[in-house]
Amino acid sequence: MQLLIFCGYSILVGVIWYVMPSPILVIAAFLAPAIVVKLTKIPYIICLGFIIFSFFRIHEAFPFLSPLHIPQLLALATLGVLVWHLFVSKEINCYWTPQLSWFVAFFALVVVGVIFASNSGKAIGYFNSTYIKIAILVFAIVWLSKSPSDFLLASRLFLLSGVVIACVALSNKMNGIGLVEGTRVTIGRDIGSILGDPNDLSLVLLFPCGFGLSLFFSTGLSKCERYLAGLSYFLLVSAIIATQSRGGLLGIMVISGYFAWIKVKSKMLLISGAAVLLPILLVLAGISDRSSGGAAEEGIDESAMGRIYAWGAAYKMALSNPLTGVGINNFLVNYYYYSAHWDGLNHAVHSTWFGILAETGFLGLTVFLCLLASLLRKLKTAQRQISLLILMVENNSCLLSRNKLITIQYYSFALFAGFLSFMVSGTFLTQGFTWPFYILMALTISLCNYIEHQYIAHNTQVITQE
Repeated sequence: MQLLIFCGYSILVGVIWYVMPSPILVIAAFLAPAIVVKLTKIPYIICLGFIIFSFFRIHEAFPFLSPLHIPQLLALATLGVLVWHLFVSKEINCYWTPQLSWFVAFFALVVVGVIFASNSGKAIGYFNSTYIKIAILVFAIVWLSKSPSDFLLASRLFLLSGVVIACVALSNKMNGIGLVEGTRVTIGRDIGSILGDPNDLSLVLLFPCGFGLSLFFSTGLSKCERYLAGLSYFLLVSAIIATQSRGGLLGIMVISGYFAWIKVKSKMLLISGAAVLLPILLVLAGISDRSSGGAAEEGIDESAMGRIYAWGAAYKMALSNPLTGVGINNFLVNYYYYSAHWDGLNHAVHSTWFGILAETGFLGLTVFLCLLASLLRKLKTAQRQISLLILMVENNSCLLSRNKLITIQYYSFALFAGFLSFMVSGTFLTQGFTWPFYILMALTISLCNYIEHQYIAHNTQVITQE
C-alpha cells in the first residue's frame, strides 16, 4: 500500500514538472508530505500561531511579512489539522461544559443578528472574516489544551508576542512614527492596521500583561525566566502608557492590583500604595497632554462627551431592536440615526457593554453577562481546588508536582486578572467581538476541566487509601 502511494505521488510530481518545469515546485512537492505529517503532530501550536497572527497582527507590525500571507496559511493549516484529528485520527477528546452552552447561545444570537442586520454586508463581512474564526478557535483551544505544558506554552507565546508589539510601539514613540494627536503611539497606521488606533493597540498590549505577572510570580519556574517575564511586563506597561489610553491604564491598574492583592499581606499598605502610585501613573501616561480628553479641555472633555453620545445611541439602538440589535459591526453605520448629537462623523461606541447591547440587543447582553458570570464562578472553584491539591502535595497525599501546581495556580490568576481587566477596561474599549475575551474563555474552560479531573482523581485516591 505504501509503495502504491509512493508511486502515485511520484507520478504526480512528474506531472507537475511536465506542466511547470520549476525545481522549486518539485522540491516543494517532495517536502509537502513531510510538512503535512509534522503539522498534524503539533495542532495546538498551529492554533496558537493562528491566534497570535490574527490578534497581535505581527505581519502588520512587520510589513515585510505581509507578502508571505502567514495568517492565511495558518488558517488553512489550523482547519486542516482540526479536521484530521476530529474525523480521521480522532485524537481530540471532545467534551462539553455549561460555559460552552452559554457561548453557543450567544453565538446563535449573533448569527440571528447578522440575518436581520440593518447593513447585512458589513455584518456578514465581519462575521466571515473574524467572528467565525474566533468561534472555531474557541473549541480548538478548549479541546487541545490538555496539560500544564500546554498552559505554560500559551502563556509564553502570548507574552513573547506582546513584547514584540511593545518593542515596535516604543520604537515608534521614540522616532515619532505614526503618532496620533502628536503624542499617542500607534503601529501600521499608514497601512490601515488595526494597531493604527491607540485604543486598539493598548488592548492588544494589555492582554499578555496578566501572563507576564503570572510567570514572574511562579516559583516553580527558573529565576531567569521569571526575571525575563518581569522585564516583559515592564515593556508592556511602558508601551500601554505610550498609547495614552485610559482604558489601557485602567486595565494595567486592575491586573497589577489583583496580583498585588494576592501577594501583599497588609491590605491597608496596599491600598495606601495604590493611592500614591495612581496619580504618578496618570502623570507618566501624559493624559493631560492629549488633544482630546486632556487638561486643556474644561468640564467634561470632548472625548468623554463623545462616549456619552455613543452610549446613548447604543441604548436607542437596543430599544429599537431589543432581541437582535442592529447586527454585528453595524454600530458605526447606524450612529447617525440614533445619536442625540451629530458632528458630521460617525463614532465608535468605545464600550464593550454598550457595543454588545447595540449589536445584539438586550437579550444578547443578558446571555453574554451570564456567560461571563459562569466563567468567573468556574474559575474561582478551580482556584480553590488547586489550593487543596497543593495542600495535599504538602501532606504527601498527592503525587502531582508542587512546582507544576504552583505554575497552574498563577496561570489561573492570570486568567482571572484578564477577566477583571476585561470588565473594567471594557468600559472604554470595545472588546465584545474581538479575540481577548474568547481566548480567556477557551483557556479557562480547558484549565478548569483539567483541574477538576485532577481533583476528582486524587480525592478518589485518598478515599480509597483510607
